[in-house]
Amino acid sequence: MKNESTTIDVPAESSSAMKGKAPLIGVARDHTTSGSGGYNRGLSIFDFLLRLAAIVAALAAAATMGTSDETLPFFTQFLQFEASYDDLPTFQFFVIAMALVGGYLVLSLPISVVTILRPLATAPRLLLLVLDTAVLALNTAAASSAAAISYLAHSGNQNTNWLPICQQFGDFCQKSSGAVVSAFISVVFFTILVVISGVALKRH
Repeated sequence: MKNESTTIDVPAESSSAMKGKAPLIGVARDHTTSGSGGYNRGLSIFDFLLRLAAIVAALAAAATMGTSDETLPFFTQFLQFEASYDDLPTFQFFVIAMALVGGYLVLSLPISVVTILRPLATAPRLLLLVLDTAVLALNTAAASSAAAISYLAHSGNQNTNWLPICQQFGDFCQKSSGAVVSAFISVVFFTILVVISGVALKRH
């Protein structure tokens, strides 16, 4: 009696079909990854441009407030009234704080460039998110406190007999108010930067 062996023939098409499916999966994954990377790179480029704009706004606010002084003659040139930012501690804090904000933004540019070159890297983006949030708080505090003093300078306070000085020191008030507006523009830029970092991290 002969030993019969049973063999199962595997169709050539099935093996080739299986070989053909594997690359398709890899292509789909690569496509998804590249799409996410391109989206994050676009956010990083926008982040870099916003930082440049925020640098201009922050340094302009510090420079404008730092040069806001006005002298009024009174009867003679030997007796004068002067208004300057360093007469008010709040305005001094404003100049220092906005200078620090501008300096931080300059130092953050290399990290922003890293996020452009490596859009899927998490560590640089997380570092920017934490630092931007902290500096945003400092920027907001400086802008808000200076805005309160500017309001008193324009309107005064009858309950405390604080007279408005902007009627006499118009140029001083104009410069200080412009600095406050520029500081709040920087706050808006920082808020957008924090949102961009959050969205980019969520995409990961």
